[in-house]
Amino acid sequence: MTVIEEELSTYPGGEAHHEEQPKGLLLWLTSTDHKIIGKNYMYTSLVFFIIAGAMAMLIRTQLFAPNNHFVSPQTYNELFTIHGSMMLYLFAGPFAFGGFANYILPLQIGAPDMAFPRLNALSYWLYLTGGISMLLGFLTASGAAAFGWVSYAPLSSATNSPGAGPDLWIVSIMLVGFSGIFTAVNLVTTTIYLRAPGMTMFRLPIFVWNMLVTAILILIAFPVLTAALIMLYADRHLGTHIYSVAGGGMPVLWQNLFWFFGHPEVYILALPFFGIVTEVIPVFSRKPVFGYKGLVFSSLSIAGLSTGVWAHHMFTTGTVLLPFFSAMSLLIAVPTGIKIFTWIGTMWGGQVEYKAPMLFAVGFIVIFVMGGITGVLLASPPIDFATHDTYFVVAHFHQVLLGTTVFAGFAGFFYWYPKFTGRMYREGMAKIQFWLAFIGSFITFIPQYLLGLKGMPRRIAEYLPADHYTTLNQISTIGAYMMGLAFATWIVNIWISWRRPIPASGNPWDGHTLEWATDSPPSHHNFEKLPPVRSARPVWDMNHPEYADHKSSHSAENAKSEETR
Repeated sequence: MTVIEEELSTYPGGEAHHEEQPKGLLLWLTSTDHKIIGKNYMYTSLVFFIIAGAMAMLIRTQLFAPNNHFVSPQTYNELFTIHGSMMLYLFAGPFAFGGFANYILPLQIGAPDMAFPRLNALSYWLYLTGGISMLLGFLTASGAAAFGWVSYAPLSSATNSPGAGPDLWIVSIMLVGFSGIFTAVNLVTTTIYLRAPGMTMFRLPIFVWNMLVTAILILIAFPVLTAALIMLYADRHLGTHIYSVAGGGMPVLWQNLFWFFGHPEVYILALPFFGIVTEVIPVFSRKPVFGYKGLVFSSLSIAGLSTGVWAHHMFTTGTVLLPFFSAMSLLIAVPTGIKIFTWIGTMWGGQVEYKAPMLFAVGFIVIFVMGGITGVLLASPPIDFATHDTYFVVAHFHQVLLGTTVFAGFAGFFYWYPKFTGRMYREGMAKIQFWLAFIGSFITFIPQYLLGLKGMPRRIAEYLPADHYTTLNQISTIGAYMMGLAFATWIVNIWISWRRPIPASGNPWDGHTLEWATDSPPSHHNFEKLPPVRSARPVWDMNHPEYADHKSSHSAENAKSEETR
């Protein structure tokens, strides 16, 4: 028995709990276990993802041919509004910040649960209620909201968007916003106060660091959006004129408030997925992460800079100081670039194994870099003036978000799937999914860049044959259907893996962090015992004691030599 095995410690204050748990529907309705809530978030957000993806297929079908009447202009506007809203508010954030963070973060810091379990459960139910409220807009007489996911005034006024559908959209975003705020409070408290013995801040996994930074950003940005939505609702129903010129208000105020939330929101969506990729790449490169502190401080820098970049989206309004916001938009690329170099540095010289999680992580880097470079172009006001409100911006935005939420998201999904279920997915089908999605994404979005440069406006339901947009739109639609096929493959993979399970070992990837020190799936209170935390890779230290012992003796020798000096 090694020294490390002898020193395995019971979680502080926690002998094992074996109380009887409810089962089935009652467990889903009443549980405050962070793992159950995390899976609830994950399953719900993936359902919303599938619905929003189906809407994207309808949008691309409408744009397949000129003068197409597959759907009416009003239906088209409702589809792209709810598609964007569901992808951003109901899938991307909740999938990572609700699903992965809830399930994985307490395990990675050695905690038995979240700090506020009942608040955690409330957060999920607010989120689910908000998502259902948004979709109920389609059942109203006026239809769903049709003013775009950014809900610019005066398009979102009661005059231009009457009816209950837009009101349900406002209520939905507010409910989801409160869910995010409560989850952020929970994650910050859990990370600060429930860390295992030895888990210092600079031994936290990068995933935990990124979730902590994201939570702080949410606490800064979401209250601003909530206030803006309350004022919008007051304009619609209480006779105020906050965003109305006729009553002495300012429509552009909505843009300032929305984008003060909206640009930090880009990084609220991205940072959790950056953390996921940073967990996957070292494990499949058989190396420790390169530049740990660089990754931590780059996340903190992104958080700080993101609150000063909101007018990046308002260059063409003529109301903002272009040199300042252009410089800030360019500057935020620096810490993002640091992350990319650390990921490459981690792979460099490693024994890289291209399992599905690693394939999706590498695919994320490729797609995100391309989307990020086009973002740097849009930080230049002259280029932004030429391409604003064209399909160039649509392609940029989708590449950035597809790379993070989908490719990095599925890297994490397949990486932790054995932990969630105790089963293995089908590796071959996961790789087919990756290649269909990877190739399909370029077939979808490269033509959209070209359409934008040719002048095709975003948010249009029809175009003329004389516009010469037809061929590029048809290629883009074929790519979208390829991505749809990729996600159909994923559904089949999960179905087969569930119906004909292949049991997973406790640590099938030789993972580094504490979630791999417990059963798969973990017991109710997570840990019977914890390995000592002496580095950022405690489970790897435990499973490779010869290296850990050598490292400990080497550190002791260094300490002695320092004392001698």
